[in-house]
Amino acid sequence: MPQGQPTVVPDDGLTTRQRRNRPLVFVHTGIGKGKSTAAFGLALRAWNQGWPVGVFQFVKSAKWKVGEENALRVLGASGEGGTVGWHKMGEGWSWIQRDPKDGEQSNEDKAREGWEQVKRDLAAETYKLYVLDEFAYPLHWGWIDTDEVIEVLRNRPGTQHVVITGRNAPQALVEFADLVTDMSKVKHPMDTGQKGQRGIEW
Repeated sequence: MPQGQPTVVPDDGLTTRQRRNRPLVFVHTGIGKGKSTAAFGLALRAWNQGWPVGVFQFVKSAKWKVGEENALRVLGASGEGGTVGWHKMGEGWSWIQRDPKDGEQSNEDKAREGWEQVKRDLAAETYKLYVLDEFAYPLHWGWIDTDEVIEVLRNRPGTQHVVITGRNAPQALVEFADLVTDMSKVKHPMDTGQKGQRGIEW
């Protein structure tokens, strides 16, 4: 794709502008580092364009404060670009008002409820860019039906872009997506016993 020029021009009846502005599904998968980081980079671009951005974290602990969360929340509240909504499992999903004494939900239940919220937001066209961080995991584990996800994404209204990250993305999702990047690992500091560090992993 030299200088951003496509190598193929499909005979689909669309104008160049229509084809350029169609909604996309991205998948960042593979065992290498950088899947979420790349997705948050897209979120920064979307924010700069004034797009509303929704981040949904499906696996990372609700107590884990990743650097991108703080940065995007501040940017979203700045009034300079788009708004940013950040949602984490177990951190006050609006429809869960459960007393901790009643017992905690399973991660599977939380993931399913998170997906239900994504479906509602897609139907309402709440965001222009959705980052479904680590969403490949609940699909891989069978917690959420991949065929249903593909059907919902195929029929989403408007021009909503969706980025899904996580290892082991199901093959059906890979085939459906418009852009798929497999992050391979060549070397990693953890291979030599170094633990993750502040400013690099979070």
